[in-house]
Amino acid sequence: MNAKSLGLGILGLLLASNTLLSIASAAAWPERPVRVIIPWPPGGSTDIVGRILAVDLSARLKQQVLIDNRAGAGSIVGLQIATASPPDGYTFMMTSTAYGFLIDKPKVPVDLVNSFAPVAMIGFGNSALVVHPSFPVKTVKDLIELARRRPGEIFYASSGIGGFPHMNTELFKLKTGVNMVHVPFKGGGPAAADVIAGHTQLQFASLVTVAPHVQSGRLRLVATGGPKRDPNYPNVPTIAETVPGYESRIWWGIFAPPKTPPDIIARFHAETMEVISSPVFQKRLDEQGGAVVKMSSAQFGKLMVSEQNKWLEVIRAAGIKGE
Repeated sequence: MNAKSLGLGILGLLLASNTLLSIASAAAWPERPVRVIIPWPPGGSTDIVGRILAVDLSARLKQQVLIDNRAGAGSIVGLQIATASPPDGYTFMMTSTAYGFLIDKPKVPVDLVNSFAPVAMIGFGNSALVVHPSFPVKTVKDLIELARRRPGEIFYASSGIGGFPHMNTELFKLKTGVNMVHVPFKGGGPAAADVIAGHTQLQFASLVTVAPHVQSGRLRLVATGGPKRDPNYPNVPTIAETVPGYESRIWWGIFAPPKTPPDIIARFHAETMEVISSPVFQKRLDEQGGAVVKMSSAQFGKLMVSEQNKWLEVIRAAGIKGE
């Protein structure tokens, strides 16, 4: 055997060895608990869906999947903690439709497209227009007419600047020309609590967040924001039935710090797909007003690009600035 053949043989053995080590690494992972950072406080839709998911993932991975709520600055605090975490497969991040990091900044500090590796899409959930039971609005038409008569006098709660409820409402304002005052909180849960207390009048929330309060009568569900009526609330109209072209649904997904080993991402994606494919998980999500959507990690990454572009257009058209 000549030197060239010997060199190629050694290179082949090294490549094969690295491949085997990578496979072994993925098979051994996880050897300790896995942390999933949620950049929102407890009580919001991402927290609710994340905790349901974590129970089943823990059983499959045979290691505890721990939810770590790191709220602040419209999710930016948690995003920055997550993207700076070691890419060793023991820290992931789960978030939902939220684009506060794109608002009024000369340089975006962190974003879902460039600062993370996409791992797994979980599903979509309906948005929901809910009001305090004493608020004199029973239809979308009622809200539009009242807001036009009382511009700047109606207050809406949100999960924070750039969060899903904020973007929902700004899209509604763009399409109807009404003027309502934004009151941001640190998450969807605290925002819903403020509407329940009657301090703010309404919220364009995720249905997952407010469904228990609707069922208890503490909030009134006026309309949903998806392209068709929610099957759990067939008598509740969509916003689009009154405001043509309005559509807003929340997505939930899992991300990893950049440079996380691809084999670990592939394993986490596969285990997540197994969980969300189970009828039990799908029933739980359906009861919360959500629906499973399965796609590859690459497809999820492409969705993030289109979603970020969509809401950036809303931010610019509405002239949304940091508050």
